[in-house]
Amino acid sequence: METPKIPLLGKTLYEIQQITANLGMPKFAAKQITSWLYDKKVTSIDEMTNLSLKYRQLLNEGFEVGASGPVEAMRSVDGTVKYLFRTPTNDFVEAVYIPDNDRATLCVSSQVGCKMNCKFCMTGKQGFTANLTANQILNQIFSVPERNSLTNLVFMGMGEPFDNLDEVLKVLEILTSDYGYKWSPKRITVSSVGLKKGLERFLNESDCHLAISMHSPFPAQRRELMPAEKAFSIADIVEVLSRYDFSKQRRLSFEYIMFKGVNDSLVYAKEIVRLLRGIECRMNLIRFHAIPNVDLDGTNMEHIIAFRDYLTQHGVFATIRASRGEDIFAACGMLSTAKQQEEKKKNDQEK
Repeated sequence: METPKIPLLGKTLYEIQQITANLGMPKFAAKQITSWLYDKKVTSIDEMTNLSLKYRQLLNEGFEVGASGPVEAMRSVDGTVKYLFRTPTNDFVEAVYIPDNDRATLCVSSQVGCKMNCKFCMTGKQGFTANLTANQILNQIFSVPERNSLTNLVFMGMGEPFDNLDEVLKVLEILTSDYGYKWSPKRITVSSVGLKKGLERFLNESDCHLAISMHSPFPAQRRELMPAEKAFSIADIVEVLSRYDFSKQRRLSFEYIMFKGVNDSLVYAKEIVRLLRGIECRMNLIRFHAIPNVDLDGTNMEHIIAFRDYLTQHGVFATIRASRGEDIFAACGMLSTAKQQEEKKKNDQEK
């Protein structure tokens, strides 16, 4: 069996310098390669024409760019597009393109499945299969047709970014460095349930925005919705965050999905105000997208507006996130789950 080639896409400048040194290439070749990958966005080594033919042949022996397009796309009437990418192990992950006036946001995945098992999350129902490599994460950005119009990036797709932090940080470096995409960290938001092992490291090693999934300010109830609360409570998360300055370039936000009759009364709003007192942040209120076999319903807009108004009037700036793509498996993980079930059924029939 032929040895698979190693993808260059997703390698940092330091990693590519190691590759070129091992191949006996000149030092400046690494910068040339990163320029072809991240600035000119070529899809083959043969296109790297300022490398000599000898060095291109040498690279081609063991390496490839490693970009692969989506295998499926679902388009919503509101312009949202959900892309499905196949991994080398024949699993599937999603990336979602969300246009909104002068903004164009891409939501990317960091894992196949997820260990967190949040009650309201379809990806969590899949269980955990694998961490995505930096190549597989960056490929979602590199390979969508709208890549050149993107204004913002959010790590809010499948998986828990802090559970795959080494690879996520590599991608963030490439996106924000001079040798890479040259994006401002202000264009990127990483969302997390707040894993202790990753939170402080992310805050110290990256300048990107942070979004913490709260969904309830009460520990016992949050534990029911989000088992990760057992390991690192929302109170402990807030205590860590209180040591950092979010009043300047970096933004801190909390995500709060509103469930009818569960976490949408003003009792919860009052506790949020108490919990977040003194922290510069915003609260993103999100209407729940129903998923199969979960006994949770979305709160009506009237309740969401009242909740937002209470928070804002009491010092916690709150916004209501518009629901997008409801006609195309809106909830994260639904399309990949459907595709995995379809593939399993096809494989079973072929046996």
